Amino acid sequence: MFPLLLMLLSGVAQALENGNGLRLQKMSEQVYAVVGPYGGRTPQNLGNNATFGFVVTDEGVVLIDSGGTYQGAEAIDRLIKQVTDKPVKYVLNSGGQDHRWLGNGYFKERGARVIASEAVVADQHKRLQDQMFMLGNQVGEKEIVGTEPVYADETFTDSMRFILGSTVFELQRVGPAHTPGDSLVWLPRKKIVFTGDVVFVGRIPGVLAHSNSKGWINAFDAMASLKPKVIVPGHGPVTDLAQARKDTRDYLVPVYKCQVIEIQLKNRKKTMRNPVQDGTIMI
Repeated sequence: MFPLLLMLLSGVAQALENGNGLRLQKMSEQVYAVVGPYGGRTPQNLGNNATFGFVVTDEGVVLIDSGGTYQGAEAIDRLIKQVTDKPVKYVLNSGGQDHRWLGNGYFKERGARVIASEAVVADQHKRLQDQMFMLGNQVGEKEIVGTEPVYADETFTDSMRFILGSTVFELQRVGPAHTPGDSLVWLPRKKIVFTGDVVFVGRIPGVLAHSNSKGWINAFDAMASLKPKVIVPGHGPVTDLAQARKDTRDYLVPVYKCQVIEIQLKNRKKTMRNPVQDGTIMI
């Protein structure tokens, strides 16, 4: 097994926690995962019931996903500051789910530029009202104070590549999956991928009204084709491809098959002739 991953999975890696349930997993001197708690959004976790990540470069920090609220973003920033005093230069939104982007405003105020796919931004606009209503109910009106929609400064259609310091970042839209615009952040030189909600580890993937199970399987396969050595999922701790496949793809395949069967049954029912209604049977 890849030695770094073995260290991570055995619990040897550095793990710092804060009072909001966030845990820091160190993959190298540059690359970190911020692992939020399982379960729903609560006043305690400030909407950060997900996994995030950041990369420290010579020229500043790149953050993958900004948290579910303004105060949730501040909690993430406190963990970053335990590692480096360099500023967050870029925030990359991997999807349109609230915990992927509603912390953008906090980092934007501090000079960061936000990048997301066009599909992610469209999804953010479309579901904003529902997400804010949900956060108010689940996290609390006091805890979401300061949370405002702040959208990407720069967008891309399918892919984007940039370099900060000496680190290469490749962004690839692979959705629709869990959400319509789900995107990967790939570090090709390190063979590390931040998957956003394309991968769930240790919990059931949420196939919701805005999800596309067939697209999600395709998105997972696109991620797997990169042959990553380390995967930072959208939920759960850092993992490898085998575990990601077990917890995500192996769950989605039967879900998709059941959905296909359900559609076929509905279509068959629509096309079945009712012999009473059409008059071929007299009663």
